[in-house]
Amino acid sequence: MTSATATCAILIAVLALRDASGPSDPADGAGGAGDPACRPTALLEPPCGAWFGAFVPHDKSDLADKVEEYEERAGRTLDIVYTYHDMSAVTETRLEGQLLTEQEQQVGEDRMLLLSWESKWWGGTRAQQPTWKEIAAGGLDESVIDVQARRVKEYGERTGKKVFLSFDLEMDTRTPDNGTPADYVRAYRHVHDRFRALGADNVVWTWVITGYLNHTDLFERMYPGDDYVDWIGYNQYNYYLCHKTEWLSFAQTQYASHDWIRAHISDDKPLMLSEFGSASDPERPGRQADWYAQVPRVLKDLDGVKAALQWNYRDPGPHCDLAVANDRAWDSLRKVAADPYLNQPRA
Repeated sequence: MTSATATCAILIAVLALRDASGPSDPADGAGGAGDPACRPTALLEPPCGAWFGAFVPHDKSDLADKVEEYEERAGRTLDIVYTYHDMSAVTETRLEGQLLTEQEQQVGEDRMLLLSWESKWWGGTRAQQPTWKEIAAGGLDESVIDVQARRVKEYGERTGKKVFLSFDLEMDTRTPDNGTPADYVRAYRHVHDRFRALGADNVVWTWVITGYLNHTDLFERMYPGDDYVDWIGYNQYNYYLCHKTEWLSFAQTQYASHDWIRAHISDDKPLMLSEFGSASDPERPGRQADWYAQVPRVLKDLDGVKAALQWNYRDPGPHCDLAVANDRAWDSLRKVAADPYLNQPRA
């Protein structure tokens, strides 16, 4: 999540016509579960539609229960479950830096996992916070990176499963505190290369940015390169009162960032709406439900978007609860989750 504010007037002006028109064939691209051509690729890309996933708030000990509660309300099993980790050394009492916890592995039996690995030490001292220069120089190899690479490798060898892994999502908000854009690229490539050197080849490397178009210079300078990135993700929301913006439709939150990425970063990498969601409107209780109702129509018009992960939590600040607000909104999201385009075979 990020607290950056969207440039609403520009988005509204550019997208008004496109928002109204929608795709010419909403069903285009949806495949059947029995169609062999719709089975996922080696990089976990669904050829005939898109994955549906979510971030579900949880503690380290109850992820499986919280995911099942969400799924009961959503009316389906999630394709992808999104979790977060820091880069602290793992001890018996501290598991924040452990990729693939027991709970994640339990959830991963029937779902894919997106592991977001942040160059932070949550709750640590200033001196304990990793920097991109330190990571790139190998300072965390023995204590953190190699330990987790071997763990991910073992998971793949034992289960045959791959995982999506994002290193320092929304890195465009973390410079200069963590280092320069060039420092980030070197750190990302170092983590990637350490995993490869240790044989952890069951990772689908996912580069996740905010998507805010006032950061485009940073996006270009912080892209690690096609050889290091398998998927590109971006996180765009309808924040509304949370950041005192205009109400933005789902289309208005997505098209501009999507089109810029396609034009300036990659025209063929699979894309992921790695976080999407909407605030509610206290004056219009049904407005969030109407917002979610747009999702399938717009999603089918976003070239190459192969996964959409709903953010069912809050952002810091007043009016910043972005979770599904009421039964009507849940009913709307349930219809989204049932759309054939978002129900693709996982094997």
